[in-house]
Amino acid sequence: MKLQSYVKNTMDVLADVIKLQMPQEQYAHRSAMQSSEGPQVYKVGIYGWRKRCLYFFVLLLMILILVNLAMTIWILKVMNFTIDGMGNLRITEKGLKLEGDSEFLKPLYAKEIRSRPGNPLYFQSARNVTVNILNEKTKVLTRLVTGPQAVEAHSQKFEVKSLSGKLLFSADDNEVVVGAERLRVLGAEGTVFPKSIETPSVRADPFKELRLESPTRSLVMEAPKGIEINAEAGNMEATCRTELRLESKDGEITLNAANIRLPRLPLASHSSTGSRQKIYELCVCSNGRLFLSQAGASSTCQINTSICS
Repeated sequence: MKLQSYVKNTMDVLADVIKLQMPQEQYAHRSAMQSSEGPQVYKVGIYGWRKRCLYFFVLLLMILILVNLAMTIWILKVMNFTIDGMGNLRITEKGLKLEGDSEFLKPLYAKEIRSRPGNPLYFQSARNVTVNILNEKTKVLTRLVTGPQAVEAHSQKFEVKSLSGKLLFSADDNEVVVGAERLRVLGAEGTVFPKSIETPSVRADPFKELRLESPTRSLVMEAPKGIEINAEAGNMEATCRTELRLESKDGEITLNAANIRLPRLPLASHSSTGSRQKIYELCVCSNGRLFLSQAGASSTCQINTSICS
């Protein structure tokens, strides 16, 4: 029994050794065959149509790069790009500087806009030019609109001043003030004031007529220290349809002239038997009415008192 088991174990060991030796012999055989055939060379890379396609794409990419570079240089040349800016736009220490005509398609926000010294500044638009002044809450405080029909200014107060700071014109909700020494109205029909005006002097240009007229209402002139009407080189006319009244409450009315003519005074009846003379007596009724009476040796006003009724 012991012999059988020993033999069995020996056979198993031999079988394992044979199994281990067989791969080594096969490897040695393969190595011998390779050494007899020479070294093997394996090619690495892209060949054939793949290589041609790769060269084509590289060449196309180089062409696109050159075209892109040429277009970039052309755009820089046309737009006049420089270190200081582009085209007519220059970047300076004080801000932006534009030379020539400029067109803005959207609103322009700026702190200050001015032209070059000695050159005018033009604003041109196909419709209107609007200038808005906003507060911190973007609410419009002042607006200036120049349109095809009119120029409109919207603000709480409008003022025009001279270079010295003197007020020339001012307008608000309460009043309109003209601070110039003279206000000239050149219209053919003059000017119309729907309400009262206050001025120290109203006069016409030399050799021109001055007319104060109220077509449908009354014309009132008032002054605390007096009203002076003076025509130095011409006539003065006061015309009305019904009554012309000269009234002085505490003083007197003086007519100072070389000749005083009252051509349309009523003439009292005179005696047909007497001679028709051209001398008349001026009579005054108790109600202030004036009339003429033919002069006689004595006063004839008492005789013609019937005209006073």
